[in-house]
Amino acid sequence: MSVRTAEKPAAQAVPWTQRLRSVRLYVGVAIVLIWGLGPFYWMTVTAFRDPDYTFDSTPWPTHLTFENFRNAFDTSRGNNFGKALANSVIIGSITTVVALVLGVLAAYALARLTFRGKYLVSGLILSASMFPVVVLVTPLFQLFTNIGWIGKYQAMIVPNISFVLPMTVYILASFFAELPWELEEAARIDGATKAQAFRLVMLPLAAPAVFTTAILAFIAAVNEYLLARLLSSGNTEPVTVAVARFSGNNPLVEPYAAIMAAGVMVSIPLVIMVLLFQRRIISGLTAGGVKS
Repeated sequence: MSVRTAEKPAAQAVPWTQRLRSVRLYVGVAIVLIWGLGPFYWMTVTAFRDPDYTFDSTPWPTHLTFENFRNAFDTSRGNNFGKALANSVIIGSITTVVALVLGVLAAYALARLTFRGKYLVSGLILSASMFPVVVLVTPLFQLFTNIGWIGKYQAMIVPNISFVLPMTVYILASFFAELPWELEEAARIDGATKAQAFRLVMLPLAAPAVFTTAILAFIAAVNEYLLARLLSSGNTEPVTVAVARFSGNNPLVEPYAAIMAAGVMVSIPLVIMVLLFQRRIISGLTAGGVKS
């Protein structure tokens, strides 16, 4: 009795259209990476290059030195980069905490409660995030001058909160809307109050979105320049303003190498933070938009 062996089907050739789509995908990804990482790469190369060769067009690192990083922290030329870093952390941290506290409560109310004018409120919050900052420069400068806030931390924290808060509410509201409300109702049946059900049940479920919003809010607050340039002083200026005011040995020559070194020191921690928590960021941004 003969045993017939099963013949494996021949591998099907990949259609040329599918190959073309794959090639276009990889080419598109490469273009986006080069477009986004190219300036950062050149900033890093210039930061480690000797100041005498700042304008050298060699595309790879040459004449390596750490002098630019020492110059960035050198206070003898009137630069105070270390103090500016601390100011940015203070401003960004306070802005993030306040925006999260207010944003979580507002987002939960918009997602859970039904009241008259709910969609109007949501539209106003979204429109506030699109309001041009430059229009507010003169009124805020006049207002803070009258109340004595110019050169103080609150002159930058309060406007930053108003800019970051709409984004916080928008992200968290979409996430809260997709949470299973049956868990909150079960907690209420077990005797929990509305505040306890929110704090012990719903808020832990929203942790990925809250974490994502905190990172985005902090980055947005640290990157703000226009208002900080006009409303800060030498003791309270953030790092964006300090880097723009860098001065070198020659007052007629811009210290581009030291500016690049300062930019690298500011960017690297943010890049590392995003890379370490990229899964939480992606899950927080996408969880509210996916229905089960």
